[in-house]
Amino acid sequence: MTTPKNDKQKWASSNKAIKAVQVAFDMDEKLQYVIRKEALDAGLGPSDQIRKILELPVTKRPKRPRLTVSLSGDDYQLLAERYGIAATEQLEIKKRVMQELTHHAGQVLE
Repeated sequence: MTTPKNDKQKWASSNKAIKAVQVAFDMDEKLQYVIRKEALDAGLGPSDQIRKILELPVTKRPKRPRLTVSLSGDDYQLLAERYGIAATEQLEIKKRVMQELTHHAGQVLE
């Protein structure tokens, strides 16, 4: 069990993050594309690219090079049918999706 002092110390380091406010910009799709492409070319996320453009500090924290997608139960069911496996085999589905994405990207690069 944590003591109140430990909790206080734990949350003290989060104070800066708590004070930060996320700001969203509605921009023309072409302008968003330019900023996203610049970020990709620079190995940055879009928010870090925006900070760079605004000459704000950019934290150099390591980022895992990954792509994400949200999959619903229905999505898993569709993919399971596609791959001929049970929808409960989520790890196997993830493996198959990775193979399919790798194959797709390889074809695009050819």
